[in-house]
Amino acid sequence: MATIGIAVLAAGKGSRLKIDRAKALCPTLGRALIDYVVEGAMAFATEEGLEAVPTVVVGHLKEAVRNHVEQTFPGQCLFAWQKQQRGTADAMRSFFEECPENSAQDFTFVVCADTPLLTAATFARLWEEMKSRPGLKACAGTFHADDPQGYGRILHEGKGFRIVEEKDATPAQREITEVNSGFYLVRTAYLRERLAKVDNHNKSGEFYLTDIFGADEDVAAVSYADPLVFLGVNTLDQLEEVGRELRRRKNVQLMRQGVLMLDTATTYVDWQVEVGAETILHPGTHLLGATRVGSRVEIEPGAILRDSVVEDGAAILAYSHLDQAVVRAGAHVGPFARLRPDTDVGPNAKIGNFVETKKARLAAGVKVSHLSYVGDAEIGADSNIGCGFITCNYDGANKHQTKIGKNVFVGSDVQAVAPLEIGDGAFVAAGSTVTKDVPPGGFAIARSPQVTKEGMAKRFLKSKKPS
Repeated sequence: MATIGIAVLAAGKGSRLKIDRAKALCPTLGRALIDYVVEGAMAFATEEGLEAVPTVVVGHLKEAVRNHVEQTFPGQCLFAWQKQQRGTADAMRSFFEECPENSAQDFTFVVCADTPLLTAATFARLWEEMKSRPGLKACAGTFHADDPQGYGRILHEGKGFRIVEEKDATPAQREITEVNSGFYLVRTAYLRERLAKVDNHNKSGEFYLTDIFGADEDVAAVSYADPLVFLGVNTLDQLEEVGRELRRRKNVQLMRQGVLMLDTATTYVDWQVEVGAETILHPGTHLLGATRVGSRVEIEPGAILRDSVVEDGAAILAYSHLDQAVVRAGAHVGPFARLRPDTDVGPNAKIGNFVETKKARLAAGVKVSHLSYVGDAEIGADSNIGCGFITCNYDGANKHQTKIGKNVFVGSDVQAVAPLEIGDGAFVAAGSTVTKDVPPGGFAIARSPQVTKEGMAKRFLKSKKPS
């Protein structure tokens, strides 16, 4: 079985981005750019049955890049430090010097960390070329650019080809439209041999990895029909462009799995989100992070779900915001509801308009329909919570819990001052401020008696003065 090393070049500063962030960590669809590259490489290796371990070559903000990769792909990547930004050949020298095991691999892929549109199929194309030509030493992905400015040009000469960088190209060479993608597959022994000969005698004063290719070498330029797969992120407008393409791919994938999208142009679904068949996503839907949505769910316009779970048959009505919340099967949320972290809405429960929850567990059939705040609370099955209900869970120093049993009726405009427990089947009258536990089946009322004075209204009514 062939073994493959994968060099993921992530040392660049990305100064044209104008942001204080490693370029490899720029976010798009809920992930960093480098995540897509590493995942694509590993998917290729798995599909081909190859042994492959990516090595991330770090430099600028190296600790941030390393920490992110270790958290995202624990134990699956090696790291090499390019101490100075002296070009791609210098990065590959670090790849071998800092991780000697890479020298033992049969082949080496070289890929840039800022090219998230690469897929397993992109890797497979070069691999098939290498397998089909036993004497081939190296191959490079190329494409034809409508505007080749900024790219290295491909010069087909002799039995091989060479790459000339734009700064070093003649006017005639700059007219060439076939350009270098920066994506390579090389026999490792050949790569090490050629790296030793690369110098920096060029206008940039850098060590170019492109110098490993030559007109007299057994090397091949493999042209890809779609240049978009090689789009790298050097500016924020390019970041938007790759994000737009990734979003298109994600939406197409979901629709092929039976998800109904009423307007893909305004539906935003992060890469790791899962959505079940026959779910309807209305315009303006945002499904973010690790959100999972079941089947036959309807999510109305303007809803934002982050790291949340919505089970089969539930409905998230317009302009609701869920963050680390769980909505069980058949439940309804919204419109204009806010479910904060650690909210669990039970099966067939209802959270209505302008209701906010936090660390709240609502059992099956609970109804909290209007203008309420439920925090640090548990509510038992089939209880009904009236309009304007508030759990007073914070005493200025500590949070306290409210427990409400099953089949409880709580009237409108009730304040439950925690810590507090209301037993099963209890009834709390409207307008009460409840500070003591209510036993099962108990009736609680805590409000001043009404006093009515006949004829006294005129003392309080104000009439308009003549103008």
